[in-house]
Amino acid sequence: MKEPTSTAAQVEILLPRIMRRLFALDPAHDLPLAQLRVCTILQSGPQTVSWLSEELGISVSAVTQLTDRLEKAELVRRAPEPSDRRCKRLRLTTKGANLMQSRRADRLRRVERALRRMPARKQEQLLDGLHALLEATGVAQTPTTSAAHNIPDRIAP
Repeated sequence: MKEPTSTAAQVEILLPRIMRRLFALDPAHDLPLAQLRVCTILQSGPQTVSWLSEELGISVSAVTQLTDRLEKAELVRRAPEPSDRRCKRLRLTTKGANLMQSRRADRLRRVERALRRMPARKQEQLLDGLHALLEATGVAQTPTTSAAHNIPDRIAP
């Protein structure tokens, strides 16, 4: 196996550390990661169980179990598909949307607190580097993904 470059090794070590510090799960929200993933996806709009199954890489029955728990917690609801009443679309409830907005606000506060410790020039360099890394992964941000997560093309520090 080829040894990673020094830069690759540093990125591989630093990114998880940054993610853990800035985006750690908040025990106050007390949702398992799999349920949070479903809620995160549903923020961009209703989806079918089969679509979620494909997106998450898990079985339809596993998504159904997740949905049952989220529905019991009143975070999601099933709604009939207008074109096929046998098919159900999952959507966040108001409670679910509020929870996800609260989690995002908490994450933003942690990031803002860290950014305040950095000079504006370093903030701009950080954004340039993150955008460049994202582009280098070959995963272009489409208008759909950007709009779904309210991500502007560029953010001024």
